[in-house]
Amino acid sequence: MGNPNAGKTSLFNRLTGQRAQTANFTGTTLEHRRGALRPSTAAPLRPKPLTVIDLPGLYSLEPTSPEEEVALRVLRGELPGEGAPDAVVIVVDATNLERNLPLAIQTLELGRPSLVALNMSDLAERLGLKLDLERLSERIGCPVVSVSARTGAGVDQLVTAINALADQKPLPVLDDAACACTSCHGCGYASRFDWAESVRAESLSGDLAAPSRFTDAVDTVLTHRFGGLLAFAAVMFGLFMTIFSVATVPMDLIDALFGWAGESVGAWLPEGDLKSLVVDGVIGGVGGMLVFLPQICLLFFLLALLDDSGYLARAALVMDRLMQRVGLPGKAFVPMLSAHACAIPAIMSTRVIDDRRDRLTTILVAPLLSCSARVPVYVMVVAMLFPDRPVAAAAVFAGAYALGIVAALAAAWVLKRTLLPGESRPLVIELPNYRMPSIRDALLRTVDQAWQFIQNAGTTILVISIVLWVLATYPKTAPEDLPPAVAQLEAEGQTEAAAALTAQTELDRSFAGRIGRTIQPVFAPLGFDWKTTVGVVTSFAAREVVVSTLSVLYGLGEEGDEGSLLDAMRAAQLADGSPVFTTATCLSLLVFYVLAMQCLPTQAVTWRETGSWKWALFQLGYMSVLAYVAALVTYQIASAVA
Repeated sequence: MGNPNAGKTSLFNRLTGQRAQTANFTGTTLEHRRGALRPSTAAPLRPKPLTVIDLPGLYSLEPTSPEEEVALRVLRGELPGEGAPDAVVIVVDATNLERNLPLAIQTLELGRPSLVALNMSDLAERLGLKLDLERLSERIGCPVVSVSARTGAGVDQLVTAINALADQKPLPVLDDAACACTSCHGCGYASRFDWAESVRAESLSGDLAAPSRFTDAVDTVLTHRFGGLLAFAAVMFGLFMTIFSVATVPMDLIDALFGWAGESVGAWLPEGDLKSLVVDGVIGGVGGMLVFLPQICLLFFLLALLDDSGYLARAALVMDRLMQRVGLPGKAFVPMLSAHACAIPAIMSTRVIDDRRDRLTTILVAPLLSCSARVPVYVMVVAMLFPDRPVAAAAVFAGAYALGIVAALAAAWVLKRTLLPGESRPLVIELPNYRMPSIRDALLRTVDQAWQFIQNAGTTILVISIVLWVLATYPKTAPEDLPPAVAQLEAEGQTEAAAALTAQTELDRSFAGRIGRTIQPVFAPLGFDWKTTVGVVTSFAAREVVVSTLSVLYGLGEEGDEGSLLDAMRAAQLADGSPVFTTATCLSLLVFYVLAMQCLPTQAVTWRETGSWKWALFQLGYMSVLAYVAALVTYQIASAVA
């Protein structure tokens, strides 16, 4: 345990050898990581390795947040299924003793066998600070081990000390003088920090004037009222440019890999439903999910680097003033911004928000921000509207993104004044000194988050892909029930056209087709015909599904290229000869896809992060109603103007 920015999680990775599992504490929605303590060359092997638990970063054991409350209950052994810890490792930043020691003293007052892991000792030495470990241990009243989570120095000694400490019985480790000086019953916060300052003065020589001057100089720009906004915009622009440019290559490789896997398995399996299920349902569904994994991984990696460098704390401070106007804290801005890449990591990154209502509000509105999965739909619609007018196309494309931003902020404003009322907490945040981020730690955090994404969202996608395959495949259409045009095309040697017509007929008569025709009257006021309705229904699993669905519906099959799909959609006509995709219909479709909740993995992550399907269903409901009403208004106004 330890303060945020003390290097606690980095040290945890060293102690467990990266063998860790992520889970929720029993009875809570708060995550923690746990892993087996790795053996030490200087300590005998234990019959059963100790389990190390990484508690959330906190500043005090007088709880003001869910994280602090859960941490206190863990230390006291009050959580169901969690016994009291055998030992407590208190991670302290060697360059910031006066800020970290008050938490250490509070922890020692609980009477658990404890030791202080003095992290970043190598950095302290480089800065010219000299530590007197014996004096520090004497004043604190527990063992002190000097370590560096970044380099691994001192970790073996720490493992040995932990093993020895775990065999001790729980006994008070503070002397009477220390307790009298630091007890909550005898003095207030000021006395505790005064004591920490005196300990620092006695055990540490040197000062941090140089790095403090550097940090102050940089902060004059990065935290400036206007300069900070410009710097933040530049950093985020660079971040997303990197994501979209660098992730293209691995995304194409994954897409090609699953395409090759589908072809290979398809060539090995006999023709029939089993082949279709494996190739189209399982491989196609899983591949459609994993193709976005590079963007997600790159986003997490870059955010981890920014966080480790100390910049994200400044970004939250700069954006706090703007976010407060809609009832959200500054910490909500980074998750909302990252939602433009993918809502899943954005929702997962809301864990940095302390207040439960603020975090829940951010989770509920994040999917309104246009993610990368919406881009294929935007491109398709904009290309239909303005094939030869790039300026107008760019304006509509940018307008789609702007609509999502305005909708998210407006929804947050409404939620904070209705279902989730209450003033946002003032932003109280520590601005650490700038430092070089650890590539190793950023990679470990990225791998952990990516694995969580695959485990949670992947299972849901696999199940839904199979369900959609069943709905689009059954009931079967007998050969004699196919339109006569199929036999005529086959007789003329037009096998591809015959296969496309067969696929269109089978989908039309499948459960998915019947559902589309049944609910088409509901979407008729939006200008959608039954084929568009089927595309909308199937895309509730994943937005990008609509492109392949419309390809099949227009007789092109899933291999039809984008150009031929657009040509077919432009040529499509209703029974009265009028075009299906008028300007009003295209704008209505665009608005619907900007605002609709069409991503089941996001729903699964919302359920996981909130701990309740109630909020996931509410998110689906309000976004669907909002999308429908907005698309209806758009279609009616555009039709009237036309």
